[in-house]
Amino acid sequence: MDDQQIQQESRFWVQQKITLMINRYTVSIARPDGSVGEQVCFVEQKRMTLKEQVTFLRDGVPAFRFKARKVMDLGATYDVMTADGQEIGLFRKNFGKSLLRSTWHLQQPGLPEVTGQERNMAVALLRRVQDTIPLPFHFDFASPDGHPIMSLTRAFSLRDKYLLEVHDPALDRRLAIAMAVALDALQSR
Repeated sequence: MDDQQIQQESRFWVQQKITLMINRYTVSIARPDGSVGEQVCFVEQKRMTLKEQVTFLRDGVPAFRFKARKVMDLGATYDVMTADGQEIGLFRKNFGKSLLRSTWHLQQPGLPEVTGQERNMAVALLRRVQDTIPLPFHFDFASPDGHPIMSLTRAFSLRDKYLLEVHDPALDRRLAIAMAVALDALQSR
């Protein structure tokens, strides 16, 4: 599946694979019936690195990636780019607002910045005081005028599995997929 075909899709499954030293994910098309369809990419993130970098592979070849601008930054900015270094967009964590309710900002050239927050404030607070029970982990991203851009909803599963829904056709799907993986891989839960 190439970039043009991916841009035609609006629903994806993001599933974590359990390993010791590397976070691995698969991203697949979500079929209309909710089942897992064709794989879009495979993702790897090495753990315990000073500067976060996550690579998205298609057929074993790097397709795009996101990388932190700085080493160990609480409100880090991550650049999303193609394998050859062309800018797709960026995202950053709003550290202050994330103390109570995780908040991220997403930017794509030519579009206004959008903000994403955990959907439920009560669940967000509960997640901060306990970590033994996997709680729902849902995010909604909206434009400054409140227009829905994308959402990420955790499915009931032993492993991390999320439904990514892109509501705005102008949003680059690679940027949306990178943000979805980051919400699982980078959130301290």
